[in-house]
Amino acid sequence: MLSKIVLLLLPLSLYALPGFHEPWGKDSDLKVKEVSIEEETSLSLPVKLAHKVILFHQNVISKVDGPRSHFRPTSSRYMYHAMRRYGFTKGFIKGCDRLIRENDDEWVYRTVNINGTVYKWDPP
Repeated sequence: MLSKIVLLLLPLSLYALPGFHEPWGKDSDLKVKEVSIEEETSLSLPVKLAHKVILFHQNVISKVDGPRSHFRPTSSRYMYHAMRRYGFTKGFIKGCDRLIRENDDEWVYRTVNINGTVYKWDPP
C-alpha cells in the first residue's frame, strides 16, 4: 500500500514548484542608490544646466512666490531626478507632464500626510 502511494506521488513531485518565488524581485532591488561624486561629473551638459536652472527656481523664485506643489517630491525635484535617470530629453518630457498634472484636484495618486497637509505621492 505504501509503495502504491509513493508511486502515485513521485510523478507529482517532479512537477512541483521549487520553493517560494518572489514575484516582484528581491527587496534589495528597492534600495535607493547613493549618488557618488563620479555620477555627478558624468551628467551631460544640458542636464547640468537644467540642474542649475532648477536650483535657481527652488532657491530664489520659490522662496519669493511660496511653495505651490501638491505633490511630493515637488515637481522641480521630480524633473531633476527624471533628467538624471532618463537623460535630458526624456526627463524634460516627464517633468513637463508632471507640471501639466499639477493641481489640487483629487486624483488617483497615493497620498501622504506631512505635518497635517495631504500631498499626492508620485515618485519618479
